[in-house]
Amino acid sequence: MIFCPRCGAILVPKKDGKRMSCACGYSSKQKQNVIIEEKVQLGKEEKIEVVDKKIETLPKTKEECPRCKHGEAYFWTVQTRAGDEAETRFFECVKCKNRWRSYN
Repeated sequence: MIFCPRCGAILVPKKDGKRMSCACGYSSKQKQNVIIEEKVQLGKEEKIEVVDKKIETLPKTKEECPRCKHGEAYFWTVQTRAGDEAETRFFECVKCKNRWRSYN
């Protein structure tokens, strides 16, 4: 690592990849090829698991789906109109993923 002589922060490569610069405005005079590398070594017991599923964080409510008539849906609210009017409630069916809204 190379540190800035003005402020002591770590110097980072400029976009040209030849000079180093700092957030304080300092830029090195000499040109050099800068290579940034990071090696990650995992042991046999350390495996990276890729989870390919959607994790639901929305709350559920008892609301009937207009498409499949299932009685449970996720919901969220958004202020789609003027600030002095009620929020729009959006729903998504837990079963068939159909989406609809309520303007109440």
